[in-house]
Amino acid sequence: MASGTESDDTADTPPPTNSIYKDPDDGRQRFLLELEFVLCLANPTYIHYLAQNRYFEDEAFIGYLKHLQYWQRPEYTRFIMYPHCLFFLEQLQNANFRAAMAHPGNKELAHRQQFYFWKNYRNNRLKHILPRPLPEPVPALPPPAPPQQAVPPVPPVPATAVSVTATAPAPSPMQYAMPPGSAPKVEPRNSGVDRRKRKKDG
Repeated sequence: MASGTESDDTADTPPPTNSIYKDPDDGRQRFLLELEFVLCLANPTYIHYLAQNRYFEDEAFIGYLKHLQYWQRPEYTRFIMYPHCLFFLEQLQNANFRAAMAHPGNKELAHRQQFYFWKNYRNNRLKHILPRPLPEPVPALPPPAPPQQAVPPVPPVPATAVSVTATAPAPSPMQYAMPPGSAPKVEPRNSGVDRRKRKKDG
């Protein structure tokens, strides 16, 4: 009967207060919420919003940002779609950065730098990934040419001794574009000039 009284005593005692909380969905909901928040940190406008609404003055929120640094571990980074969020998460650990993001000019600067990074990322990355071509071997210099014999200078010819032969001038290429006797092409530009002249004259 002693065992029966012991079971009655344990049923009346409250559960220990330091019991571990067990999520009903094994932490899936919390994981998704924290992932979404971390991904939102990739947007400088959102960080500016948090700074304007004084979230960064709350010590509990600062502690939450420190807690979120576990997203930088390799087993969690595979879920990150926007890698800039990890950079901004690291920068938000600095009080000066948090204060600076309250100013619209700094938000625009961060947004502009982020845009330029995205714009040039592929080209900059390819510069470092693609193998550089090996330098071409310098061809051996050809042997020096043998010294040439000095050619005596030709005496200048007087101008009166040069005879000019009269040749027929070469036909202009424009002569072939229009058969002889055809009317010249009327350009609308020329007709507009004439119209303007007439208006001014009249």
